[in-house]
Formats: sequence, C-alpha cells, structure tokens
Amino acid sequence: MVSVTHTDGGLAQRLAQDWARRIEHGLLLPGARLPSVREGAKLQGVSPSTLVAAYDRLQAQGLVEARHKRGFFVREQRGPVARPATAPAATVTAPYDSLTLMRSLMNSEATPSPAHGTLPMEWLDAALIRRALREATGPGHDALLLRYGDPQGDVELREALAHRLADVGVHASPAQVLTTVGATHALDLIAHTLAEPGDAVLVDDPGWPIEYARLAQAGLRLLPVPRTAQGPDLAVLARLAQQHRPRLYVTVSVLHNPTGQSLSLAQAHEVLRATEAAGPGRCWVVEDDTYAGFAPPHLPRLSALDGLRRTLYVTGYAKVLGAGLRVGCVAGPSEAIERLCARKMVQQLASSPITERALALLLQRGGLRRHTERLNERLEGARTRCRRLAEQAGCAFSGPPAGLFGWLDTGVDSERLAQALALDGFRTAPECLFHPDRRGGTHMRVNFVGAQAPAFWRALSARRQELA
Repeated sequence: MVSVTHTDGGLAQRLAQDWARRIEHGLLLPGARLPSVREGAKLQGVSPSTLVAAYDRLQAQGLVEARHKRGFFVREQRGPVARPATAPAATVTAPYDSLTLMRSLMNSEATPSPAHGTLPMEWLDAALIRRALREATGPGHDALLLRYGDPQGDVELREALAHRLADVGVHASPAQVLTTVGATHALDLIAHTLAEPGDAVLVDDPGWPIEYARLAQAGLRLLPVPRTAQGPDLAVLARLAQQHRPRLYVTVSVLHNPTGQSLSLAQAHEVLRATEAAGPGRCWVVEDDTYAGFAPPHLPRLSALDGLRRTLYVTGYAKVLGAGLRVGCVAGPSEAIERLCARKMVQQLASSPITERALALLLQRGGLRRHTERLNERLEGARTRCRRLAEQAGCAFSGPPAGLFGWLDTGVDSERLAQALALDGFRTAPECLFHPDRRGGTHMRVNFVGAQAPAFWRALSARRQELA
C-alpha cells in the first residue's frame, strides 16, 4: 500500500482506474456500496481526501453515484419496471441490473471463483458430449439437421425425461413434458404464460437474483417469503397467499440457492397446504429443481407430492453437463403444457433437435448417470475441504454442506467483506445479492469447488479481523 497525507492527483487517478476495472469485471455489481471514505482510505493506505478525489472521478465517469448521508454506490443502469400504481407495500422489483450481473458471471466463468454458479470446465466432460452429438448427427439422422424439431420437444428425449423424472418421484407421461432451452427458458415461459402483468408472485427470500429480475421484467409483483434453515416461513407464506392471491410461487425445494437447504417431507406437505390459501386453482407452485443432479433422488419433491395437479416441475442439465448444451424441461398438467408449448412456438418455433437427441442418448445409454456419479464423488471431497478451510478461517456454514453451494456465516457485514476481498482480487457473492430488497447480512454464498484455494480463506480471515 502507498501512504500519503495529501491529495495526490496521480494516485487518485490510479485508484479510480482500479475501481473502474473492478466494476467493469463484475467484482463490484450495480447497487454495491463502496467502502466509506474513512474505511476505504484505511484499506488503500491513502488519505481520505485522495480517496474522495478517486470517487469523484468515478462519479464523473457515471460509474458511481453519491447518495446523501449514505455514501457512494455503483451506479445502476436500468429503466423503470412496469407495475400497477396500486401495488401493495410487499411488492419489490429487481435489485439491480440483471443483464450486468449475467454478463459479469459469463465473462468470468473461466476463472475459478467462490462466487460462481457453475462447475469449472476441468470438472466437465466435453468428450462425452461430442460423442453424443456425433451419433445424433450421423448417417440416418439428416432430419435432425435439416428440419424443424417437434415444438414440444424430441419424442425420444421426452420419453427419456419421463423415466428420469420418475426417479425423483415425479410421474409424468411424455405428453406432459415440454423441452426448453435450459431451465431458465422454462421459467421464463411460465412467467409470461401463466401470469399477467400486475399479478403477484411469491418468491424465496433469499433466492436467485436473476429470477427476481425475470419476474419483475414481466411486470409481476414480487412477494418475498423468508427462507430459513427450516424452509419457507409457512405463516408468512399462507398470509401472503390469502391477502394477495398470487398466481405463482417460484421456489427451490431441493438444494435451495443460495442456502443449500432441502425440504423435509413434512415441510413439503405444509408448503403445498399453505399455498392453497390463495384459493382453489389460483396459485401454481413452480418447483425449480435446477440442481437435481447434485441431490439424492430420495429427497421429497413438491411436484411428486402434488402429482402435477397444480405444480410445475422445472429442471435442466447445464449444471452437470456444461452450459453449452442448453436443454431443460418443464413437466406439468397437460393443459398447462399445451399453453406453454404454444408460447414456445410463437417465440422460436422449436428448440434444437440435435442437442435434444444428444441428451436423449446420454440419458438412454447411461452416460449422464455415470458422469453425474463421478461429479458427486469429487464434490463430496470439495465440500469436506471447504468446511475445514472455513473453520480455520473462523467461519461456519449455516447448515451441513450439500450440493454445489454453502451459505457461509462470516460473522461480519458480508457486503463490506466482499468490498475488502475485491481489493485482494477475489470475487464473492455477499448476502445482499440474494434479497429482493438488497438488505445486507453476514452470509455469503460459496461455491465449494470455486473456493478451494487456501489463499482465499487466508484473505477472508484477515479481512474479517479488520472489519470485526
């Protein structure tokens, strides 16, 4: 660190450039609060006036904004989200520019990071996918290359998916399955087909910020349901369902993102019962099982308990196979699948028959199953190491580590901690990112595989002590 006692124009410029690079690379997301002048000057080893000069330069570039008596914040570049003038107080909108967040995550995917939502490339098996694609495009399969696919999805894939869903207790015929371009596409179809602008929708809090943004951009009113280690707050869930009569409850029942928590059988029954307060047939329960590949099949699914009467089951395969093979699906009642298929046709006619047939082959021949088993064996080791490193750093996970993510209790303001760790070059995901109202807390989401470097935990331990 360089220590100065007066305003140094050259140093202020260099500091501004450093902050600008962090913003550009996504280490600082829109809406993030920069360190206070006193704290930032201490972290950087400069005088407060030099840091203020650096912040002024960032403000002049339109990268940050000063908020009266609150400090400096990374500027948000987003337009207003349409919503009714009579929206209730519980309504919230997307906490920041979702496109900026998505670009940041995609641009940084090649670098291991505790903040990532995916496995590193070296854990995946590109050769496995190449073999399936070669077979799907080999002799006798010209139609897959030259014609539109079935709008509802490749029939062989839908049959394979129906068998796969039965493994987790979700029983659906191939006619009750619609293929999509990943789980994200399925969730988007549901938001725009089964709800209208102005409708209320229940969401997990904390939860996945991109889902908040997607629903808000569809003009829906977000009603946060507090999520704890014991699952959703059932009293709040029932009260919101009765008061606001929501059209959807979008939730993760198994390996919840970001907490990693899974519902027990009793909790799952109570969640279904609580949503009935919205009225008969009023509220669709949308079960996002994106991380199914990392979960034991015996864990209860809401869709299995409900029998796909008023539930929609969504899953995808990007997390275990790789993001390039964008195939997912939604299963539900036939009438809902027909409506979703009609919207899919209007949007893009059909999804890729080549990638769908490749996934069908991976399911039929057992390639996906064997690959997933190998991943989970490695992931168990990564979780064990991560738990030990966290304990050595003076932190603890809020529940037994499971799946890909852990909800780490740092014991300090995790947004301030993330700001400090950014100075050390570490991208982290503080708790505020996962709340619709962007409130802070002491937790951060940790990717078990991306957080294997002891240097990260040493930096976290040192920064925690500075902030304590």
